[in-house]
Amino acid sequence: MTVPTEASRMLPKNEGKFVQVNGQLRYGPPKDWSGPPPSKGCEIFIGKLPPEICEDELLQLFELIGPIYELRLMIQFSNANRGFAFATYTNKEDAKKAILKLDGYEIRPYKRIGVLLSKDNRKLYVGGIPLNKSEDDVYREISRLTEGVTKVCVLPNSYDHTKNRGFAFVEYESHRHVSIARRVLLSGNVKLFNRKVTVDWADPEPEIDEESLKE
Repeated sequence: MTVPTEASRMLPKNEGKFVQVNGQLRYGPPKDWSGPPPSKGCEIFIGKLPPEICEDELLQLFELIGPIYELRLMIQFSNANRGFAFATYTNKEDAKKAILKLDGYEIRPYKRIGVLLSKDNRKLYVGGIPLNKSEDDVYREISRLTEGVTKVCVLPNSYDHTKNRGFAFVEYESHRHVSIARRVLLSGNVKLFNRKVTVDWADPEPEIDEESLKE
């Protein structure tokens, strides 16, 4: 796919569409969107971004493939990008097309970006739950502290079914929601049921080597 960078720079910028939150510039969801967020398989990872690439240029480029539900560009304190971003399309077909067309795209002379399917993890493991708490109790408590909770699973104790095993699995609407929730719960500033809990990805989340993304 030929996507002239110079031409994309001449397009009018999407000013005002991005908001800065939790170390990222975020666009979306569209104002006219109704219903739940796109399903798994709609989010892509964009790496090896030159530091001068701005959010508007990135949005314009990936919108050439199809409508964008959400785009998140990771930024530093200086507001320069950290070399990677996530984009969520409204359907899986456009996500696959973006990988096919834009992986290896030369966004600057001799600078090619990498595009691949995001893991799109939406589930957290939360340990340290009081043994006498039910799924409804955990759902209400964690929904009070984080946004986008869709489901809580608490397993019963093998020896006493009136108690749980001391941990829960919590699912969220999107990868963005679960990422923000993880930061909130790990910040040390919040407690569940007035106690500190352990939090981790329910499925292992790959570590991002930021240095390799800048090569």
